[in-house]
Parts: sequence; C-alpha cells; structure tokens
Amino acid sequence: MLNQGLGSWPARRTRKTPDRIAVVHEDRSWTYRELHQRVLRLAHALRALGTGRGDRVAYLGPNHPAFLETLFAAGTLGAVFVPLNTRLTAPELAYNLSDSGSTVLVHASEHAEAAPAAAAAAGVRHRIALAGPDDDGALGYEELLSGAGTGPLDEAVAPEDPCMIMYTSGTTGRPKGAVLSHANIIWNSVNVLVDTDLAGDEVTLVVAPLFHTAGLNMTCLPTLLKGGRVVLLGAFDAERVLEAIEGRRVTYMFGVPTMYDAMAARPRWETTDLSSLRTLNCGGAPVPAHTIATYLARGLAFSQGYGMTEASPGVLYLDRERTSDKAGSAGVPHFFTDTRVVLPDGREAGPGERGEILVHGPNVMTGYWGRPEDTEDAFTYGRWLRTGDVARTDADGYAYIVDRVKDMFVSGGENVYPAEVEDVLLTHPAVVECAVIGVPDPVWGEVGRAVVVLSPDARADEDDILGHLQGRLAKYKIPKSLVVTKALPRTASGKIIKPVVRDTYATGPAERAHP
Repeated sequence: MLNQGLGSWPARRTRKTPDRIAVVHEDRSWTYRELHQRVLRLAHALRALGTGRGDRVAYLGPNHPAFLETLFAAGTLGAVFVPLNTRLTAPELAYNLSDSGSTVLVHASEHAEAAPAAAAAAGVRHRIALAGPDDDGALGYEELLSGAGTGPLDEAVAPEDPCMIMYTSGTTGRPKGAVLSHANIIWNSVNVLVDTDLAGDEVTLVVAPLFHTAGLNMTCLPTLLKGGRVVLLGAFDAERVLEAIEGRRVTYMFGVPTMYDAMAARPRWETTDLSSLRTLNCGGAPVPAHTIATYLARGLAFSQGYGMTEASPGVLYLDRERTSDKAGSAGVPHFFTDTRVVLPDGREAGPGERGEILVHGPNVMTGYWGRPEDTEDAFTYGRWLRTGDVARTDADGYAYIVDRVKDMFVSGGENVYPAEVEDVLLTHPAVVECAVIGVPDPVWGEVGRAVVVLSPDARADEDDILGHLQGRLAKYKIPKSLVVTKALPRTASGKIIKPVVRDTYATGPAERAHP
C-alpha cells in the first residue's frame, strides 16, 4: 500500500481478520470489514466535498463509531484529524476550529447548538451532523455515506505526515495544537502493545473520552491495531461501566482514579463478575493507596503511567506487578521512549534529586500547529521535549512525579491551565488582578481557586465573579472557590509569584477577604 499511515489500518486489518468484531456501541457491532466499508464511503464523501491532503477535518461528540470512522477516513485521504473537547463552550470551539483551519466539522446531536455557532464563527465550509441534515445547512452523516462509493482508495501517506492535531491549553492562555504524525501514534501504539501485552482477543472498554489522548491512543487505537474489540461508552457512569465489564467480558480499560473510586462505591461492586479483566490502566494522577487496596481485594492490580498529549501520550509506565512495591511511582520509560531528569543547570539528576523530566522518542510530537516559537521553546538539547514536570528517580530508575514547573493542575483527569482562566477572569469589570491555583479536593484531586484583587469601588461577590465565567469556560475550568485580597505578590519586574500565592492561599477554606 502507498498509505503508510493510520488511514490504511481498516484495510490492513480487513485482509487479516475481516469477520472479527471491531467496534461495539450500544446494541450494535461492526466487523473490521464493515468498519472498512464505512470508512471508505466517508472518505469518498469527504473527497467529493473537496477534502484532500493536508486539509483539517474536525470531530465534536461523545464516544461513537463515527469518531473512529472520521479519523480513519481523514487518514485515508492524507487529511488531518482534529478531535474537539466536548466540554468546551462555543467560543472555545470556534478558536480551535479557526486556529486549525478546519474546513469540515462532523458533530453529534448533543452539540446541535454549539456546533453551528462555532463553525460559522470559524468559517468552516462544511458541517456534517450525525443526526441528519438541519435547517442551518448541515449535511447528514448517514445520508452522505449511503450515497458514496466504496471503491479502493490508496493515497500516498508517509509516516512522518501529520495525522492529527490535539489541542492542549498552554501557559500563555490560548490552546496550542500538538501535531502528532502517523509515526508518532504508530510508535505509541507499539509501546502500548509491548508494555501492556494486549492480545488479539482483547475486549477494551473505552469510557474515557476519545478526544483525550489517553482514551484514544492508549486504549482504543492499540486495540484496533492488534485486532481486538473496542466497546464504546458515550460517557462515564459507574453503574453502566460495571454492567459493561460483566456483560461484555471486558479485559482491558483505562480510567482516572475518580472513575475507579466511583465504581468501587456502587452497591453492586462486590457482586459484579470482574473475572474477565486482565489489565486496569490508570492515569491522570497517582492511584491513591486506598484505591489500590480496594482493587487488590478483588484480585485486580493497576498498571499506571504518566504521559502528555505532546508525547502521544505515553512517557512512563508502571507494570501491574510493581503496583505495591513501587506505589506512587509513574514507572520507567515506555519501551521505545527515553527520558532524562535534569537539574536547572542541565546536569543529570542523581537518584533522589529533583529535576525536570525530558522525553525523547518516535512518539514525541513534531511541534505545535502554526507556532514555531512555541515549538522551539518546547524542546531542549536537540529533540528532548520539556514536560514542565519535576520528578525524582529511585535507585532502580523508577520515576516519581513530585511537582510542576508549570502552573497547570489536574482536576478529575482534566488539565486546567490557570492562564486561560485568568484571562477570562480579567474581563470582569470588578477584577483588576487575579491568580488561579489548584487546591486539594477529595473527589476531583484538585480544583481551582481564584485569588483576586478588586477595583476600589467594586461591589462584586464570589457568585457574581465566578458566575461571569459560565458559558465562557468549560465547567471543569471554573474555580470552585474565590479569595479576595488587597494585593498579589510580585517580583521586581511585576510578575506574579505563583509559589507564594500557592503557599498563602492553597490551604484552608476560601475567605471573602484576606489581608
């Protein structure tokens, strides 16, 4: 085949295991042959709309077979896939669409209001609705497929060609699109296959969002590469997940700690048949000791990892055999990936010393979309990617993530970047200065806290200021508490000193005012 990228996967898998079940969603299932035929039809339909090599095709919606069909169809044509976060507001979606230059948007019915507004604001030429044609000019997804051909398509796509743009918010306050090549994703999938021992009879439950790199690249795509079965759930619900594990005989799944805790809290936890599970993968945050103990009591051990969108995302991996004796560790580098822990002066950190973790390997992104300066800043010592996270290693080489160079914090598995939230806070007429920090939360791990300085005559309260963010930011980005203070600590050059803000305001309850 001329196509050496992801777009060729359905065809390659069809010639090997055409009648094996590829995807299950609700009460329907598709074989690899059926998936291949639908991908071909969509690729023909997209080409008829003028989509070709290098064009960007965006998708907005919960986990659904159409997500995968759009990804593979774009890859078939040499186009670039742009998955969108379903929790974003219409203005946030419009920015991602405009920044990527997407010409096509495929979307689910759940976004029938936000999608037209975002697409219109971004100048998207074609909108394709899974629910069918609408009055705002959308084309119908199934209607397009039914009228399209199924003839072979084999465009020349090289491994180094861009495959997808995954947006990850940056410290500058605007999301950045990490460009992942076909090779990046292929090598990440190979890493998963090697380190996780996925089998051809794998039944993988994908409940983490596919628009997140972990849900897509750590679970779904490696399973399809191996010829396993992917069971898609549109959203996380602990009861439905337990039902699916038992009913579908799930062998592999990924989740964040809050998901696993919610499952264990259900009344049916003790009686659900979990005997089919072989691998439970956890990421987004270290697995708490009580969660590990709860699952070990059911004979289940976690494999844990650390990654980032820019690394497709696998960086470190902790085998389930080391869950107990290396508790708290993110593991060692994936098989074809290398890491270094370096001190501020560039020297290698010794065991126990804290330094920034750097990543190198074929799974590391090619750069940020349209941002050469940000791309240059993201790498050091050649092609070593700076993670912005501080780690230490033990005598065995196992890494422990202990701090962040950047201000980002993780809330319920979602990355929250304070600069983005601060930019919107400053649009409130009463706010003259602000800083957003992450504070501990028993359910979400961390949540945001806004520390603000108000104008002298302001009468705004917490509800008014935080309410101002509704509709402007996704809910998970909106701080859960607010502190009003007279001034924020700053350096001589005027930069807010975030460590001092955290030390001062991160512990204890939020206050209405602070000296």
